[in-house]
Parts: sequence; structure tokens; C-alpha cells
Amino acid sequence: MVTTYQTDYPMAAKVYFTRDISPAGLMRVYKALGARPQGKVAVKLSSGEGGNSHYLQPSLIADLVHELDGTIVECNTAYPGTRNTSEHHWQTIREHGFTDIAPCDIQDEEGEITIPVAGGRRITGDIVGSHFPNYDYYAVLSHFKGHAMGGFGGALKNISIGMASSNGKRRLHSGGDKILNNPFSGDQDAFLEAMAEAATAVFDALKGNMLFINVMNNLSVDCDCDGNASAPCMHDIGVFGSLDPVAVDQACVDRIYTADEDNAAMVERIESRHGIHTIEHAVEMDLGSREYQLVDLDQR
Repeated sequence: MVTTYQTDYPMAAKVYFTRDISPAGLMRVYKALGARPQGKVAVKLSSGEGGNSHYLQPSLIADLVHELDGTIVECNTAYPGTRNTSEHHWQTIREHGFTDIAPCDIQDEEGEITIPVAGGRRITGDIVGSHFPNYDYYAVLSHFKGHAMGGFGGALKNISIGMASSNGKRRLHSGGDKILNNPFSGDQDAFLEAMAEAATAVFDALKGNMLFINVMNNLSVDCDCDGNASAPCMHDIGVFGSLDPVAVDQACVDRIYTADEDNAAMVERIESRHGIHTIEHAVEMDLGSREYQLVDLDQR
């Protein structure tokens, strides 16, 4: 039996939703959030591995990035590919069109820093790019999809693995403070819990000055970090937004499970990797709530 966490409880986290996957749809969700970003704004997204075309397209996000007067930020990867060095990553960022719409910043290009993890059982610190503190507010734009190791990738992955430097990514995949020689061979639940703890560290460091928008399109079982990702296996669903990263990811997972058709591959990917455990541990870390009130903007 599928358990969903949508509720009518008025104090539950609000998650705003539209089926309109377009620049206007993203803007509508952003406006509904009522966020008031102050200071220098970073827009965290995945620039997409070379060969992948499922990442959020510049044409989709440009209006929102301009509204935020944001700088697109990323970090280098921890595996061979088209984004594992700053030189290669800049080339990919340009080829994927992001420099055409906004300033961009590879946050670990000039080094890394460690931010504390309060109350974690896997990691005591999260290694992020040295440019991380240069921004006052983070707008997190995530392409929600499957993931070969995490089961799914949304807001929590984007601010944990996505915000970590190359070394930080190796630490999280190792599932603890000690970085393994082969970090991708670590204990699965330890890895998922380390992700939740890193996401909490980022949120705490920013004192909650963040917003989260997940786009459910091009729903492949594979991540945008895969240069040879499987083709989308589900119909497009829509755009979700919240000030709570746990609630917005839970809402997207619920939509996978309650889909009337074509969800089998996505469900298998999430369950075979125990993906929901990232959300479970994020709740244990007091990062957010699984219970949410869904506000359907298309019915207003």
C-alpha cells in the first residue's frame, strides 16, 4: 500500500504545484512561494553531464533566473567525465547554454571549506566550495528524476551532493568522515544518511534563506549526471515548489507512487536503492516535514 503525506492540516508545509512546465509555470510557483530573496542570490542547479539532455534547459529557467538577478552556481564532480575539472566543467556549462542567460560560478574552482553538521551520525562536516559563503540566498532549481545510487534526485540531493565540492562528494558517497579509496562502494544507508546530514548543514549555514523548486519532466531512472542516461520512462507531471526541501521531495515521490500508469521503473529505482531513507533521515535531522499541504495553482 502506498502512503502519501498530503494533509489538510493548516500548519503543514505548503507545496505549490502546477502542471504547466513552462517559464510562466515556474514563475507562477515562485510567486506563490512568497519568498523575498535579499542580497546576492545563487541559483543552484545541475549543469548536466555532456551527452545528457534531460537537465533543466536554459530556455525554461531564464525568466526566473532574471527575476532573481541570480548567479548560476555548481561544483565539480567526483567521477571522470565532462565536469570533473573546472576547465571541462566551464566548457560544458557554455555548451549547455547557461552562460547565455546569467553569470555562472563553479564554487569549488578556487578551493573548498567545511561547514559543520550538527547532530549527524555519519559526518561531522560537509565539504563545499569556497565560494559558498559569497551568496546570501539560494534558489534551488532541481530536475526531479531517478538516480543510480540515491534512487531519486530532487532538492535534497541538489543541496547535498550537488553543493559539495569534489572531495565533499567523495566524503558523502563514502558515508562518513573518512573518504574511502573507492567512495562509490560504501554502505548504502550510510550514504543516504550522509546526504541528509549534508543537506541539513547547508540549510543551517544559510539560516533557511532558501527556496526549492522541483521540475518533474524528462523522468528517467537516471540522473542528469549520467552522460548516457536512460530515456524518460514516465509522463511529465509538473512543477512543485516549497520553502521546505523535505516536503517538496516527498510531494514528488508521492506523485511517482500515485501515478495511474507508467511508474513501474521509477518505483523500482527508488525502492531498490532504499531512496526514501534520505527523506526519513532528513526528518530525523529536523530539516523539514514529510507532511505537506498541496496547493494546486491550476485550480485557483
